[in-house]
Amino acid sequence: MTTTTSTILVTGGTGTLGRLVTERLRGDGHQVRVLSRRTQPYAVDLRKGGRVLDAAMDGVDTVVHCASTPTGGDEKAARVLVDAARRAGVGHLVYISIVGVDRVPLPYYRTKLAVERIVEESGLGWTILRTTQFHDLVVQILETLAKVPLMPVPAGISDQPIDVAEVADRLRELATGGPAGRVPDMGGPEIRTFNDLTRTYLTTTGRRRTLLPVRLPGKTFAAFREGGHLTPERAVGRTSFEDFLANRPGFRPRKPA
Repeated sequence: MTTTTSTILVTGGTGTLGRLVTERLRGDGHQVRVLSRRTQPYAVDLRKGGRVLDAAMDGVDTVVHCASTPTGGDEKAARVLVDAARRAGVGHLVYISIVGVDRVPLPYYRTKLAVERIVEESGLGWTILRTTQFHDLVVQILETLAKVPLMPVPAGISDQPIDVAEVADRLRELATGGPAGRVPDMGGPEIRTFNDLTRTYLTTTGRRRTLLPVRLPGKTFAAFREGGHLTPERAVGRTSFEDFLANRPGFRPRKPA
């Protein structure tokens, strides 16, 4: 990590990951500009760009690209971002991607892979980090599935969730170093079946549900069952799913209902 301060732009800087990256970089003394659709003074729809984006890029040394949406538009946004970064003479573009984007034919994963290619071919100095899914996403999925007494659970699928704070720490390191290309993946500390994660979630939150294993059809879920989204050789995360649940802000264990 460098000891000099720099000006860094974080796209999606108010999101789950971007907010933590921003906090860490500012804590290190860097000048950080937050780019999002609604946050002033750099409120920008990246798919459209414009003068505000150019102003946000002015004098920036590094861009950390965390902005993403599963509803579409990431490829266009990446091209607009790259064009603006080139005009501004940005030296380093850091992109956060997902383990398995080249193995799992989920449309969102294909889009993330396409954005990787845009970054690699940008002509800028670049770094790409792939991680497994965050604990937060697993909880969001389980909270949705637990809304009914007979709780469906994807059969034969495992996950390797990682703490978003640990990913933010790694992105801070990468953003304050030089372009490194595709760096080693980051995976959570354990590979757990979805059934196991579900039971852990129910026990911790005090819910009682009857689990209904569901074998989901199609090539995408076949790739998930084959572990295309996992990286067992890069199980570098430290925070277990149990620890994440226990340390969630405002969390209070509940007695079984």
